[in-house]
Amino acid sequence: MPYEHVALIGLGLIASSITHAMRRAGMTARITGYARTAGTRNEAARRGLCEVFDTAAEAVDGADLVILCVPVGAMTDVVRDIAHDLGNGVTITDVGSVKRAVIDAVLPLLPEHAHFVPGHPLAGTEHSGPASGFAELFDDRWLLLTPPPETDAAAIDRLSAFWQALGARTDRMDPDHHDLVLAVTSHVPHLIAYTMVGVADDLQRVTESEVINYSAAGFRDFTRIAASDPVMWRDVFLNNREATLDILGRFTEELFALQRAVRTGDGAHLQDYFRRTRSIRRGIIDAGQDTPAPDFGRVRNRES
Repeated sequence: MPYEHVALIGLGLIASSITHAMRRAGMTARITGYARTAGTRNEAARRGLCEVFDTAAEAVDGADLVILCVPVGAMTDVVRDIAHDLGNGVTITDVGSVKRAVIDAVLPLLPEHAHFVPGHPLAGTEHSGPASGFAELFDDRWLLLTPPPETDAAAIDRLSAFWQALGARTDRMDPDHHDLVLAVTSHVPHLIAYTMVGVADDLQRVTESEVINYSAAGFRDFTRIAASDPVMWRDVFLNNREATLDILGRFTEELFALQRAVRTGDGAHLQDYFRRTRSIRRGIIDAGQDTPAPDFGRVRNRES
């Protein structure tokens, strides 16, 4: 059955995209929302994203689906604010990039009559705020559900159908395994991007204008990733330390091996390594998770 009242806590890129995708799908559910800052609430209201309330408790009153669209580090306080206002049978989900820490923080605070089905849409851009959302954000992207044991099966299926209606593909995953997978595919790559941009900023032999004006495609893409919400990524690394450090250690070992190959002129090692990694890019395209179009499908003079 479709949801009748969806409450969005946090009104940034993901939440605003949810509202657009719901309307594109023809859903008639009531949509309410709350954001921490008055400026965000006012902008969301002006854009007509949803009914905007001044408190999270008001936004969730009567909702049968509550989606936590806030940074991982803010979820504990938010759930404390809304726990007593959650109706019988309500489903609570989230869109955080870390799952074990979210489950450990949120589940103990929820009433027994609520169903908690953590989720993570593998979709996003470097932009944030109510103006950044668009209906196509979830199209053909994966939405991973990581429900705790003994979660109501009907609640899981209902939430999965909701995300599929928004254009996403859904799957279920153990939360600890999710955190390891995302450390490989998202968290460490972001950390590397932040580091590379920071290195360029520190190099006194390269002027700021040269870094900006002569950015080749590789560095340009690093800067796009490194432009992501700093609060969100701070919370990701603080709440997924073990998996991040594990993968970062493996990355360091690989980097040392490549450093040695460059130093010793071992072209065979470099070519073989690049050949193997190139196949991963092809696999991503074959899986429908990116485009083979030149320049990653960017439109000329406009960043995608």
